[in-house]
Amino acid sequence: MTHLVHTPESLTDAIGHGPVSLVPTMGALHDGHLALVRQAKTLGNPVVVSIFVNPLQFAPGEDLDAYPRTLAEDVAKLEAEGVEAVFAPSAETMYPHGPRTTIQPGPLGEVLEGATRPTHFAGVLTVVAKLFALTGASDAFFGEKDYQQLALIRQMVDDLHLPVRVHGCPIVRDADGLALSSRNRYLSAAEREVALTIPRAIATGSVDAARSLLDATPDLHLDYLVATTPDLAELPAGFTGEARLLIAAKVGSTRLLDNAPIQIG
Repeated sequence: MTHLVHTPESLTDAIGHGPVSLVPTMGALHDGHLALVRQAKTLGNPVVVSIFVNPLQFAPGEDLDAYPRTLAEDVAKLEAEGVEAVFAPSAETMYPHGPRTTIQPGPLGEVLEGATRPTHFAGVLTVVAKLFALTGASDAFFGEKDYQQLALIRQMVDDLHLPVRVHGCPIVRDADGLALSSRNRYLSAAEREVALTIPRAIATGSVDAARSLLDATPDLHLDYLVATTPDLAELPAGFTGEARLLIAAKVGSTRLLDNAPIQIG
């Protein structure tokens, strides 16, 4: 039985004390989230999935109000996966005094996604740190699709000496190659066809080849296309080895992210 709880006290009553594997989400669950759940279950700890649409990570004019909220469907999916508890707190539970204390991401939070969404990662890190504390998580699982987010959460855990092991899990894709995302539901059929250029560009494994493909695609508006080191540092001259290719682009009103490891040299 999966317990649906809304307060930290109810969560403790449901799962007791001890190691906890946490999968933080904003709901509207898809197979990518469920892959994180299955990975979390391999540790043998009680698995807690949090569902909270975090207002701190949305800037004015972004899609906070429109973000899909499907709690009943989400709980049914998680019950089928044998999840011990779903933690679905209110904004009042998460921020009883408002966003009074926040965690700043530093220079890594100012590039790529941070350049477009300058307040986003402070909101992400703040809510993740609070979820770690409220659930007593010993382990936490995040997808690599939001690769910069994963890197910043690892940085936060390291810098603040948080007692949580962070597990990054590979991107899950639909059969057509598009990286799974709750925002994919915003794409029309025609927009989805345009969006498929993004995984095709990633699959080239080359910035130049990817850029040629993306530039040749009408109705796709590229935000950035970069290759970095695996920890998102700028590639030094003459670099060889494993790097990361990252893309952000808009199709219609939907902003899509994708990335993959690549070999240089």
